Amino acid sequence: MVSRQVPVLLSTSSVFPEPTAAGFEMAAQLGYDGVEVMVWSDAVSQDAGALAGLVKHYGVPVRSVHAPCLMVTQRVWSPDPWVRLRMAAELARTLEADVVVVHPPFAWQRDYARTFSSGLLRLGREFPGIRFAVENMFPLRGVGREFVPYAPGWDPTLTGFDAYTLDLSHCAASRTDVIALADTMAGNLAHVHLGDGSGKARDEHLVPGRGTMPCAQLLASLDARGFTGAVAVEVGTRKAGSRSEREADLAESLRFARQHLAVPVA
Repeated sequence: MVSRQVPVLLSTSSVFPEPTAAGFEMAAQLGYDGVEVMVWSDAVSQDAGALAGLVKHYGVPVRSVHAPCLMVTQRVWSPDPWVRLRMAAELARTLEADVVVVHPPFAWQRDYARTFSSGLLRLGREFPGIRFAVENMFPLRGVGREFVPYAPGWDPTLTGFDAYTLDLSHCAASRTDVIALADTMAGNLAHVHLGDGSGKARDEHLVPGRGTMPCAQLLASLDARGFTGAVAVEVGTRKAGSRSEREADLAESLRFARQHLAVPVA
């Protein structure tokens, strides 16, 4: 039986604390279709020339770039979030990636939040062919309290954007119905971050199948949704005791994705 496959990428964040280059090495060794570069403090992740060298050496393309919008990457490239996002787009264009993953603004980034929607539209015109896919996030929960660190909120569909990244681990942390959120994103679903979670009040990024999220159901539904993007494995392996343990988790994640993405072709 022949099957049609959505590309499965390895996010370089999945090999942390190993460096960006290790993500390319493991993606090539395990048979991933490409890489999503997480731009962070590792200088290689910020350098188009170095990344192009890794693409050539390992033979795996960069198909998406995660802009430096984590709490710990607020000083990468520039303290100005628009400069960081534009540089991520430049990196994507140079590497021929067609998706830039971006988070909603933090609540204290008032100027950035106020112009976020219009600014993404301007960037879209400046970088034709690149989709700026806004990712669903999650609230922070404590004992009887909840804090939303994003403006206007953690769910980008309540604002409305031209492209979204659906993160399953974040759905677990926010206790969101994954399938319903995908339905809401509809044709603007551009990218998927594949990880699992158990519903704890934190971002777990478990290997798919080890939590309670309907990862298999979501993956199996992508063809019927007309999904034309890629699925990036974004799992936490920092507790792995060795390289071989890390590779085993990443190999298991790839097998899971390919198994449930396979669609028979007549």
